[in-house]
Amino acid sequence: MESIKLEIEEGKTAEFYVLEETTVGGIDYFLVTDAEEGEGEALILKDLSARDEEEAVFEFVEDEAELKAVADIFAELLEDTELV
Repeated sequence: MESIKLEIEEGKTAEFYVLEETTVGGIDYFLVTDAEEGEGEALILKDLSARDEEEAVFEFVEDEAELKAVADIFAELLEDTELV
């Protein structure tokens, strides 16, 4: 499973595992979980980096309207997928 490491605090990183990804309006979104196996919290990240940047810049989606819209897309993409 693909993973993304984020610096969550100065000097502290967290690893998130990618469940699905999609592009909406030219922005890449990632549905991630904090657990490689078993139950984990699902979060949505968006990639804010420019295409030519060497390192990706991610941000958690917090805007309620944006979060709902992207979550609905992920729900549709994963409709026939059972996440265990």
